[in-house]
Amino acid sequence: MVAPTFYAIVVGVGSGTGASVARLFAQGYPVALLARKESSYAPVVEAITKAGGTAVGISTDVSDAQSVDAAFARIAREWPQAKLAAAVYNAEAGFSYKPFLELAPEDLDRAISTGAKGLFYFAQKTLPLLLDAVGAGPKHPPTLIVTGATAALRGSVKFAAFAAGKFAQRAITQSLAREFGPQGVHVAYTIIDGGIDTPWGKDREFNGGVADGKISPDAIADSYWYLHTQPRSAFTQELDLRPFVEKF
Repeated sequence: MVAPTFYAIVVGVGSGTGASVARLFAQGYPVALLARKESSYAPVVEAITKAGGTAVGISTDVSDAQSVDAAFARIAREWPQAKLAAAVYNAEAGFSYKPFLELAPEDLDRAISTGAKGLFYFAQKTLPLLLDAVGAGPKHPPTLIVTGATAALRGSVKFAAFAAGKFAQRAITQSLAREFGPQGVHVAYTIIDGGIDTPWGKDREFNGGVADGKISPDAIADSYWYLHTQPRSAFTQELDLRPFVEKF
């Protein structure tokens, strides 16, 4: 087997957005899939392998720096000569939907740990690898994409903890885009404004249950691939995605 020249990493691989992103990027690269539980990434690894792609699943807690270190050490052993083409941070960001007076400090800690600290650890690991890929002749600019939410733009009732983590996440991503864009690495933040059509959320109704009232995970993945393939002359730093009937 010929060793891969480039590979991709997706964090937060489950049955929704992460799975769709992993499957699509696996059409172009071998992919490393990171999630806390093996049960989250195992079906995706199997699907990619059956389709003729290459995928490696690694149990990782992105809020734990040592766990992130171990994951990247495993990836380096897996593809020692390859360069990182694309990294996607899609980790579940400590979602809490509670009245403010019912929130516990642990709710805020979880939102900050996964939304901001996890991205901080992940970016410190991926950015040197993406910079190293800039001069290696990749077909597309090396890319870091972060999955955001409307809560990154404004707080709302019962979203205090979640919004705090997302505000911090967006601030980190904006700073990275300004620092590393001029060095050839595309850093983009996606604002997912609406309910996502996931298997576990089939019974949840959005926008009155109209057709396409939820965001398709495959459509999100298409947008991520578009961001990755943008030329350097036209980088997008933030991309809003919402169903056609969603208020904004």
